Amino acid sequence: MKQLPLFFALAYLLSWIIWLPLYLPAFGITGLPVLPYHHGIGGLGPLLAAFICTYYFNKQQGVKELVNRMFSVQKWPYIIVALFAPFVLFCLAAGIDYLQTGNLVDFSQVGKNKEFPELNLFTFLAYNLLFFGFGEEIGWRGFALPRFQQKYNALVSAAILTLFWAIWHWPAFLYRPGYVEMGMAGVIGWVLSLFTGSVLLSWLYNSTKGGLFACVVFHSTIDIAFTGGAVNTNITNIMGMLITVWGLATVVIFGYKKLSKQEKNIL
Repeated sequence: MKQLPLFFALAYLLSWIIWLPLYLPAFGITGLPVLPYHHGIGGLGPLLAAFICTYYFNKQQGVKELVNRMFSVQKWPYIIVALFAPFVLFCLAAGIDYLQTGNLVDFSQVGKNKEFPELNLFTFLAYNLLFFGFGEEIGWRGFALPRFQQKYNALVSAAILTLFWAIWHWPAFLYRPGYVEMGMAGVIGWVLSLFTGSVLLSWLYNSTKGGLFACVVFHSTIDIAFTGGAVNTNITNIMGMLITVWGLATVVIFGYKKLSKQEKNIL
């Protein structure tokens, strides 16, 4: 627990410095160079903070263990769930949307993104895996979660981590269209969706005995499912409802103390 203040300070500092050219115009400061995929690059802050703190507190052995957990594929059924479940949710949501509105989804747009029209499903997946899968999860679930779980049960740990995870996104509310346009109700819904994601990611983390690859994959695929070109507002809302039901079911089935049939991982 004593290691967490340094980790969060570094995660925020690194990401927020990288994002400076993107959000300073909101304060009237312009002219700083913006790189291709600049927002994604800022997503690497938690990963860098995790490695810096791991080396500082646990030296080379700690870094070696962290790298091993990054690529652990021993519990492969969970990786399969992480890879395909978000797209199953999308298909269910698209079906419900069709029954409600009669609008048929253009499935050719799945995996495409208006922000990066040059990317296809596989290159967009690679983008999300690198910058937000590995970039975020190695920090949030790889470093912070097991340390919260040293003191709190899994559900409380997921809730506390949600707060710090939400704060990390603060600069996005100054320049990312989807965030800038949120009203108070939208922000509350967004935080609740983060909490649901945190619960499911904690379930994957504890179920794989501290493995991180399933978390990395799930973070990436859920982002693609929610931001793909085939998504509309109604489908987004339906997916949000479905994933909330999934999160609640996870708590009921696996229990709030561990969110897993395994013991919660505390390093």
